[in-house]
Amino acid sequence: MSTTKSLTERVFQAVGFELLAFALCTPLLAWIMDKPFVDMGVATIAIGLIALAWNVVFNGLFDRLLKRLALAPSGWTRVAHALLFEGGLVAVSVPLIAWWLQVSLMQALILDIGVLLFFLPYTYVYHWGYDLVRERLMLRRPLNGAS
Repeated sequence: MSTTKSLTERVFQAVGFELLAFALCTPLLAWIMDKPFVDMGVATIAIGLIALAWNVVFNGLFDRLLKRLALAPSGWTRVAHALLFEGGLVAVSVPLIAWWLQVSLMQALILDIGVLLFFLPYTYVYHWGYDLVRERLMLRRPLNGAS
C-alpha cells in the first residue's frame, strides 16, 4: 500500500484536523479563560489557520524524512510526529495568544501548554485514525484496469 498522499488529500486531512479541533476547543477555552466566545473563536481560527499551513508542510516533510530514513509508520514515529508538530506551533502561537487575549506571555504560555496537553494525544489519535480509515478505503478501491 502506498503511503504517498496528494496535496489535495493532505489539505483534506489538515482541514478535518482543524475543524474538529475548533469544535472541541473554542467553547472549552472560552469557558476556562472567561473570555467571550467570539474572542476565543477568532484566536482559535487564527491559530488554526497557522496550524493548517504548518500541518500540510510539516506532514509532507515528515513523510519525506520517514521515506529517506526507510522508517515505517509506528507508535514511535507518531510520537515524534506529534511532538515536533506541536513544538513548531508553540513558537508562533504564544505571542499571538498574548496579543489577542491581552494576557501576559506567561499566561499565554500556560494556556498554550494546556492546549498542547490536549493536542498531543489528539494529534496522535487523529492521524492514526485518519491513516486507518484511509487504508480501509484504499483497500476497497478497485485497482486501475480491474473490473
